[in-house]
Amino acid sequence: MTRNVLLLPGDGIGPEIAAQAARLLEACQKAGLDIEVEEALVGGSAYDAHGEPLPAATLDKAKAADAILLGAVGGPKWDSIEDLSKRPEKGLLGLRKNLGLFGNLRPALLYPQLADASSLKPELVSGLDIMIVRELTGGIYFGQPRGIEERNGERVGYNTYVYSESEIERIGRVAFEMAQKRSKKLCSVDKANVLEVTMLWREVMERLAPEYPDVELSHMYVDNAAMQLVRAPKQFDVVVTGNMFGDILSDAAAMLTGSIGMLPSASLNESGQGMYEPCHGSAPDIAGKNLANPLAMMLSVAMMLRYSLDENAMAERIENAVGKVLDDGLRTADLTADSASAIGTDAMGDAVLEAFARQSA
Repeated sequence: MTRNVLLLPGDGIGPEIAAQAARLLEACQKAGLDIEVEEALVGGSAYDAHGEPLPAATLDKAKAADAILLGAVGGPKWDSIEDLSKRPEKGLLGLRKNLGLFGNLRPALLYPQLADASSLKPELVSGLDIMIVRELTGGIYFGQPRGIEERNGERVGYNTYVYSESEIERIGRVAFEMAQKRSKKLCSVDKANVLEVTMLWREVMERLAPEYPDVELSHMYVDNAAMQLVRAPKQFDVVVTGNMFGDILSDAAAMLTGSIGMLPSASLNESGQGMYEPCHGSAPDIAGKNLANPLAMMLSVAMMLRYSLDENAMAERIENAVGKVLDDGLRTADLTADSASAIGTDAMGDAVLEAFARQSA
């Protein structure tokens, strides 16, 4: 049965890395993968074309797709838009909310070839393999009321941090099940010594734990978790946390691997549909310069194949191809201090495609 994939290039370096993903998808089709690929606009590019960061046509295509690949959204070009609902990031948040993409999987996996590229000592990060499970459709990013208003003669900004038991339980089950498939260790990160929302979070996690007797559940305050990530990151296996804490911790964990340009992510809903994107942003400062690292985008294709299309063999083939180009010493600028030896976006895409094709020989 033909599966439908929606490619959303987005803004900044998004179109450049999405082009490499499109080439990889074409190679997968030639290798026997039965998919149809369609493109649409989201973020700043959609605002420029249609006056909306998430046009209705894009949302309709996203709802109909079996899986979605997203490049990146946003950039300073659109920072002057006064109506916050029109900002590029609202397109991304709108996709997450409208598609019910509540479960964000963000791996922090260190390729052994890049141990020296990490900001930490190699002995601290060698063999690092963390999965951060982030709740994605609740918490302070979506809570109401919110806004900026005048109080007592000055402007005041306010947001509401809220989670229901059902939201916490839903993401908790994803995390426990992920831990069962890995090393059976789950750390739940909260701020239960201060915030009532996370007091409830901790209670729900404790309530779920007896249903997963093979998983060791621990708890950690978010400030300590941030410290432990840079002190002894390999103590973690699966980490589960809310939207805002997960946003911050997953970016910190990403840098342990040498470059955020290496890391894919998956955002899943209850039906198994997913949106897959690199962990990095739109990097407008290098957009259009053939400098962006496309590996996180290409590895996002592998995650899509594994989690939404049940094509594990094809996913492994992509991951092996990435490993091969790293074995060959190929590096984009973010992966090496030797800028003279760095290769560009297109050349890295070429190398991965060549390594992918050779596996069929």
